[in-house]
Amino acid sequence: MTIRIDSTALKETTWNEYIVRFISGGVTTVIAGLIARRWGPTVGGLFLAFPAIFPASATLIEKHVRQRKQKKGLHGERRGIDVAALDALGTAMGSLGLLAFAVLCWRLLPHYAAPGVLAGAALVWLLVGVCIWNIRKRC
Repeated sequence: MTIRIDSTALKETTWNEYIVRFISGGVTTVIAGLIARRWGPTVGGLFLAFPAIFPASATLIEKHVRQRKQKKGLHGERRGIDVAALDALGTAMGSLGLLAFAVLCWRLLPHYAAPGVLAGAALVWLLVGVCIWNIRKRC
């Protein structure tokens, strides 16, 4: 599988779907804030790291793939689920990189300048993501 940018998805998405994604992200952020208020910022931060728009994205991806298949006279349910599952796998791989980013920031920010730590953590996030992608590609 080749990683590429597909701008046709932007044309398929309607304004109400963007609103759903925005609201989903906002609700996830509010829940993380409530968790942080109850159990502290460290625990709340873990929940804030959850890809906020993933739930909305997964359902919209499944819907768009299913609709494309139905336009061609096919059922498309299975294909939509498979594509959403691949998106979930990519989200999980990216989340591992985000976890590495968070751990580095948590450990290094109290001791070093923020710009350097954030730049280094972003680089580690990228490296972890690329490594995980390559490992998955070989399996």
